[in-house]
Amino acid sequence: MKRRYIGLALGALVVVGAVLSLPSCGHDQKVVSLTITPTTSTFLEPGFIPPPPNPTQQYTATATYIHPPATKDVTSQATWKTDNGVATMSSPGLFTATPPPAGSPAGTPGPCGVGDISASVPEGTGGSANVVIAVATVTVDDPSNILCPGGGKLGTLAVGVFGSGTVTSLPAGISCTATGGTCIATYSVGASVLLTASSIPVWQNCPAATGTNTCVVTIPTGGTAVSATF
Repeated sequence: MKRRYIGLALGALVVVGAVLSLPSCGHDQKVVSLTITPTTSTFLEPGFIPPPPNPTQQYTATATYIHPPATKDVTSQATWKTDNGVATMSSPGLFTATPPPAGSPAGTPGPCGVGDISASVPEGTGGSANVVIAVATVTVDDPSNILCPGGGKLGTLAVGVFGSGTVTSLPAGISCTATGGTCIATYSVGASVLLTASSIPVWQNCPAATGTNTCVVTIPTGGTAVSATF
């Protein structure tokens, strides 16, 4: 009889241990929702002058589970995608505006527009085909390009210098020589920019400046270029 009672007691312990080892509610843990933060972000395209101050954005994927309830950061486990190439991912959730093609001259614009960034994780039941997806928005802007979101607000002024002279601007931005310096700057469309040369040059694309060392440029949509030959 004692052996029978001992056997029953051991059997009961095994059953209790098995029950305790089951997940809450007797089900596998399951993802019920997924969110991405921030939900939207805006970059200036990387060829913009001056260079954009916000070159990257870290998106975070957060999953909410049941059985048992939990909230977890799944950024590194999620599968990330973009839909149109305006942004590029360098590590899980870390995106930057897609740069211009390699070898492009300074100031060459990269792609601009609005795109979707998605993150997906397995639901946890029903096989790999069952996934939960969240979507955020990315905007790559170029205010100097009327074809881009927010375009037409800014325009670039490019100055070419030939010979031994210098051209500067007011408002500040241009300080250009034939061998370098800052020869491209961005201003609001419609703004007047005063260019001053170190001596009287031959201006091109500034007809009213003939015979003087100054040139006043009104920035048009899409920008403009002026040259000075000394």
